[in-house]
Amino acid sequence: MKKILIINGHPDEESFNYGLSEAYKKGAENSNAEIKEIKIRELNFNPNLQFGYRKRTELEPDLLDTQAKLKWADHLVWIYPVWWSSVPAIMKGFLDRVLLPGFAFNKRENSLFSDKCFTGKTARIICTLDQPAWYYRWVYGNPSHNAIKKGTLNFIGVRKVRITTIGPIRLSKEKFRAKWLGKIEKLGQMNK
Repeated sequence: MKKILIINGHPDEESFNYGLSEAYKKGAENSNAEIKEIKIRELNFNPNLQFGYRKRTELEPDLLDTQAKLKWADHLVWIYPVWWSSVPAIMKGFLDRVLLPGFAFNKRENSLFSDKCFTGKTARIICTLDQPAWYYRWVYGNPSHNAIKKGTLNFIGVRKVRITTIGPIRLSKEKFRAKWLGKIEKLGQMNK
């Protein structure tokens, strides 16, 4: 049985991103996968990595629980909106505070390289845009995709990362959204 962790990075629970999370979860439940969720907006934590890596900041209970869920999962599903070609501030703070040395990667002594702690896991990124996906790719070069896939997930050892980009959401019609909810439910059912 596949163990799936759905991580929602949108700060607004009434957003379309929450509908996407529910659609993926419904599909995964129909495949008999084991599912856990993290809704970043509901966590109680300081998103500021105050001292960087120079000095340890104690993790709040919600972040310790998050780390246990991340270790438990086989497949990580990240759902978030792209804002200013990046992720929402609360999600960035979440990444800074959770994916720490000694947990997500281990620094090698006297080396610029590190050892990855999340090898063997897979991931799916589902993100929404207020512009067409092709425009984000060709004009901007997919900066948030590169940051999360390469700079974050690949860095900690998640090699197989698939991306689903949905846009434009702004001014979209109900038919467009319903079509995407159906597609995301199918991804969940396939555990992809």
